[in-house]
Amino acid sequence: MTQYIFIASPIKLPQGDFGSNPVSKEQPNVYNTELDFTHLYFENNYDSKLKKKFSFSNHLTYEFQVTAYANQVPLKGREIGSSYEKKCLDILYEYVEKALFKGGHIEMFTCWNGEENNRLSNYRKVHWKDIKGPYDLVLNDLEIVEITL
Repeated sequence: MTQYIFIASPIKLPQGDFGSNPVSKEQPNVYNTELDFTHLYFENNYDSKLKKKFSFSNHLTYEFQVTAYANQVPLKGREIGSSYEKKCLDILYEYVEKALFKGGHIEMFTCWNGEENNRLSNYRKVHWKDIKGPYDLVLNDLEIVEITL
């Protein structure tokens, strides 16, 4: 199964590749190491065929949403501290921080593919000042955290 992380915001969120480090712009698909390739790719909630937005989950309340395949972002209690995990959590932390400072609020949610509308395991609200580092963004399966400035 595939785990995803979802972020929702009242403002438009950036999409695309964050964190990959190719050898050059001329060789964008060539990497020196596997760690250089490790990244998060955020995809938005716009269906180009239907020409409209959709919600990734009925638990997300904000209009603008992105999702990323979270293969290196652990669930709470399953952290291993690998360089890949640390890199992806650093990317996620920076992404969330930028979104918060532009929009003031975000919702962050994680679950396995196909379980986006299952019953939540937890919902909590936190202030950004209480997030001390990237590992504070690690969630339980089916948990939503609303983060505000």
